[in-house]
Amino acid sequence: MNLDKRLLGFLKEVSPAFLASVAAGLAAAVSTIGLAWYLSVVVNRVFFEHDALSEIYLPLTFFAALSIAKSLFAFVSEDLANETARNIKNRIRKLILSHLNAAGPVSINKERSGELTNTLLNGVEALDVYFSKYIPQLFFAVLVPVLILIFVFPSDLLSGFVLLLTAPLIPLFMILIGKAAEAQTQKQWKTLSRLSAHFLDMIQGLTELKLLGQSKKQSRNIAKLSNDFRETTMKVLRIAFLSALVLELAATISTAVVAVQVGLRLLYFKIDFQHALFILVLAPEFYQPFRQLGARFHAGMEGVQAAERIFEVLKTKIPHKVSAHRRNSLPTATLQEIRFSGVYFNYPTSEKDVLQNISFRIQKGEILAVVGPSGAGKSTLMHLLLRFIEPAKGSITVNGHPLSEIPAGWWRRQIAWLPQKPYLFHTSIYENIRLAKPDATKEQIIHAARKARLHDFVQTLPAGYNTPVGEGAALFSGGQAQRMALARAFLKNAPVVILDEPTSNLDPLLEEEISRCVKKLLQNRLGFIIAHRLNTIRNASQIIVLKNGRIYEQGTHEILLKSGKLYEQMMRSYTGEQR
Repeated sequence: MNLDKRLLGFLKEVSPAFLASVAAGLAAAVSTIGLAWYLSVVVNRVFFEHDALSEIYLPLTFFAALSIAKSLFAFVSEDLANETARNIKNRIRKLILSHLNAAGPVSINKERSGELTNTLLNGVEALDVYFSKYIPQLFFAVLVPVLILIFVFPSDLLSGFVLLLTAPLIPLFMILIGKAAEAQTQKQWKTLSRLSAHFLDMIQGLTELKLLGQSKKQSRNIAKLSNDFRETTMKVLRIAFLSALVLELAATISTAVVAVQVGLRLLYFKIDFQHALFILVLAPEFYQPFRQLGARFHAGMEGVQAAERIFEVLKTKIPHKVSAHRRNSLPTATLQEIRFSGVYFNYPTSEKDVLQNISFRIQKGEILAVVGPSGAGKSTLMHLLLRFIEPAKGSITVNGHPLSEIPAGWWRRQIAWLPQKPYLFHTSIYENIRLAKPDATKEQIIHAARKARLHDFVQTLPAGYNTPVGEGAALFSGGQAQRMALARAFLKNAPVVILDEPTSNLDPLLEEEISRCVKKLLQNRLGFIIAHRLNTIRNASQIIVLKNGRIYEQGTHEILLKSGKLYEQMMRSYTGEQR
């Protein structure tokens, strides 16, 4: 019946509103029973007992009052059900975002951005009808017929048994049709997710597709996926319309059976008119909850399929959790030292350790540079520092405190990170810089921009700091984007600075200018540099050379240059390229 225990668990958090919605719906059903009764009373007294209008004034008053009450209760029930759905959707969205934030970019990188977006938007939205319509209707489909039978059995025992015996027909057909629709609904949802993911990939890579002459081919792929989605949707709708026809037919035949047996008995004076009319008016209302449940059955199925994907996302492994009794384990003094001791790490998809027996120490005021061939483990080492992942063995300590016992949120507030390609959001320059310190004043932001040599450029723009950046800094050059990221780092003023070769994609003149800014940023801090251009690390306090996940060499630039090993070979190769 499209029930998911995990989804139903969210109802506990909004149970007062949900139960009030069901109660209001049941009150509307009681009002409907009352309307049927007073309608039968009025018709019987007017046409058979020939009562005057003054004599039926009271039943008419009750009829009018119940009509108003039914409309009011139905409105309240629907409004509370919608409120329940809104609250649950907000809760699920917050839960997904919180979980993805806790999982970190390393875990999320396995997912396609388009699919995640589709899940967060369309997937959660598919739960609206599930919670606002389908789940309440399940309760009504069970409780409303029972309420009607409670009033019908005392009026006419035979009619009560006819209603009771025909009631299971509609749910039975619903279940049989649901089995056929489940596979198609699942296929429809997966096709939509693929379409969303592929479309976003194409938009993000449009420049490359144009340059490679593949844009038309990808357009054809999008068209094919769109057509697959259309065909799958039409199959689902075909089943939905067929099921609606079958359920309506079953409800109509069941109502006709009740009407025929009541009519025949009325004809032979086996039942009085008032009770006969009361039952005839209630018969369609008895089957109405089943018909509405059938109409919302496919919406419920769509919600369950969307939930499967939502809970898959929520199963994404979180690399670290700090237990409650350790959350106050924070370094009390200024950050003075970070130490790696025998650190190992391996990814689930890797057969061997990506990092093996990594040990080093860095103190305040020092700069540690990490170099090595591609795939040596430099990025993994950075991810360990940022706590996007946790060591498989060994320990990382900060001022002697295990990093694993320090809340990740607090630790990341102590870090300024400057990557190769900083991500800038589709908002103003001002807001992009302010991300590093949300409570910063305008003067502080301008001061940080001056340090990053950005302010003079911003002043040449018509809108100044309010100039939109564009998604991913699409409206600015790489150097300008790098300066904005550098301004963020200056504004944050964190004791730890991690640089992932921020000058690797810049021209020599701009590289020199950014390097001077970076040198100021690193003063009197714990600095880490992931280096690709070796000329940027000559003055590092110590250099670690990684090879196959191990520390192959370690020392200063001068010492390593004299070793004649990998670092010397890399430096010779690098300087040769510069001639």
